[in-house]
Amino acid sequence: MFNRTVIIVLLVALFAGLGLLASRHFFSGPATPQPSLQAVKLFPQPRELPGFALQQSDGTQLVPGELHGHWTLVFIGFTFCPDVCPMTLAQLAQAQKQWEALPESTRPRVLFVSVDPERDTPDRIGEYAHAFHRDTLAATADIPALETFARSLSMVFAKVPAAEGAPADQYSIDHSASMAVLDPQGRMAGVVTGSAVDDPAAIAADLAILTRTPRP
Repeated sequence: MFNRTVIIVLLVALFAGLGLLASRHFFSGPATPQPSLQAVKLFPQPRELPGFALQQSDGTQLVPGELHGHWTLVFIGFTFCPDVCPMTLAQLAQAQKQWEALPESTRPRVLFVSVDPERDTPDRIGEYAHAFHRDTLAATADIPALETFARSLSMVFAKVPAAEGAPADQYSIDHSASMAVLDPQGRMAGVVTGSAVDDPAAIAADLAILTRTPRP
């Protein structure tokens, strides 16, 4: 049986805890509401990315600061991809057409990163990406840098050897089909995954909403 002292201590602890919860609620204010989105899944808090340096199709370096000021969709793949990559870039091009009415200074961007530097030269990835939409950014790097970059976006890729009897350079690459969503501060703020990847209208609408919605 509890004695009176124990009961008093428990009551004091209970009221202290309730007081702490009440003070947190009072002083923290209401939570910032998330915009209603269809395709993009935002994280509760954006995640800072480690430093990176990719080579763009025009020969210049792509570093984190280059992505500031815009919401950016990042997709990894390779130009010899037979299906997923061209389909995704074609669908993203439909979204990009919807953003052309937005100011260029804040217009959402699409960044295609080739994870096949052995075959995909900067010139090749530029021609490939721009064939879908002229505004698509294209970049690559060496394998260690690409692995670090992909891992920071919770993405993976792996080289698949060519079939037996086929030339060695006819290998393929397995890679994530999801897209990372970077906010105007260059932080990873969310993802587009699953069937949402194949819904350019929803992606276009979501990025337009995010572009017009101030974020801390």
